Amino acid sequence: MSPSVLAQDPTLADFGQDPWWLVLIKVVFAFVFAVLATLLGVWFERRVVGFMQVRPGPNQVGPLGLLQTLADGLKMAFKEDILPKAADKVVYFFAPTISVICAVTALSVVPFGPMVSIFGHQTPLQVTDVPVAVLLLLACSSLGVYGSVLGGWASGSTYPLLGGLRSSAQMISYEVTMGLSIVTVFMTAGTMSTSGIVAAQGDATRLTVFGTEIPAPGWYAILLLPSFIIFFIATVGETNRAPFDLPEAESELVAGFMTEYSSLKFALFMLSEYVAMVTMSAVTTTLFLGGWRAPWPITLWEGANSGWWPMLWFFGKVITLVFVFVWLRGTLPRLRYDQFMRLGWKVLLPINLVWILVLSGLRSIEDWDTRGKVIAVGVPAGILLLATLFWPSRRPQPKPTPQEQVDNRPHGSFPLPPMDLQVPPSPRITRVVAEREPANIVAGSDSREV
Repeated sequence: MSPSVLAQDPTLADFGQDPWWLVLIKVVFAFVFAVLATLLGVWFERRVVGFMQVRPGPNQVGPLGLLQTLADGLKMAFKEDILPKAADKVVYFFAPTISVICAVTALSVVPFGPMVSIFGHQTPLQVTDVPVAVLLLLACSSLGVYGSVLGGWASGSTYPLLGGLRSSAQMISYEVTMGLSIVTVFMTAGTMSTSGIVAAQGDATRLTVFGTEIPAPGWYAILLLPSFIIFFIATVGETNRAPFDLPEAESELVAGFMTEYSSLKFALFMLSEYVAMVTMSAVTTTLFLGGWRAPWPITLWEGANSGWWPMLWFFGKVITLVFVFVWLRGTLPRLRYDQFMRLGWKVLLPINLVWILVLSGLRSIEDWDTRGKVIAVGVPAGILLLATLFWPSRRPQPKPTPQEQVDNRPHGSFPLPPMDLQVPPSPRITRVVAEREPANIVAGSDSREV
């Protein structure tokens, strides 16, 4: 990398030096980004799913339907706010705000860009950074589930309670997997600071393919491919997005923990879900996709990673990951709860532990600085992981015939109707038909005679 690009990387010493008004501008920018990302994210999802289902999607309110989400939010704000009689009023009120606050707070340690000049002050495009910033991200994602759990419990109803319990079990299962995926990032970058992790991914790697050296980005999505795949799957489960939206399964739990909510409180839950999706996309970009650094071949331009241009690359990566979220929702069916738990505890967790063990062994090699050897192990391991996840586990069994289903039913089960679906006639109808039959015969004979 050139010295001019290296000079753009912020360090921990660059934080805490800004005047109060500059810090306020950054905080407002992060909040506005979360709100606008939600408004545009809902519109983006409806348009993409509409395209996938060969229908237009929202296209009436505003140009290309861009104001449709704003109109829906205003409509929701003026709806009647209903409070269940059995609800715990205080917890019921604060539960949605907990989810929103935790989702927005995580953006405070996400780097949007390098060092820039704002009104004559050199400052990083990041609200703040600490030596354990990634742990702060994990804490925010963990505390966000309290909004779902408390909202389901405080509603005083059965379906919201079941949805809240599912949220807690889902968070525990996939938070462990997510944390283990980030361990490999710590091992490779040597820091837990988000700005330091982005700086560590700026070193290019030279790979030798058939005797020819080719440049390769130092992104951890390539270097640590198995961790990237597992982390993104855990992210989808953590944000309750399809096909892992089991806490809100409408076919089982009506609307899950949000069943008893209406008006602005329901809107806050929806806001927290989309903010969490955008936040986790930004975190994935920071940890595995080089953060604000430009992808190849844009890096051939010397000024690609300086000034305000890196914000464009950062937003482009985030939008791409949001598209993947929407793509999964429009493509995959919802998993059963046992399948969902089996994937987290019996597949992702053991593979993660084995990969950490392999990476620890590679670190003990003297040539650890040669990242090509790590890529040579990580890329095949990631491909093998994808094959393991999507390879059919067993052949589909032939569907039994109706008679076989009747023969195989357990003893003592409820009686089944006749297979020809012929219900025995009612005695009253039989008697009435028998009484009318002679008259019909006589009428028929008279008509034939005529």
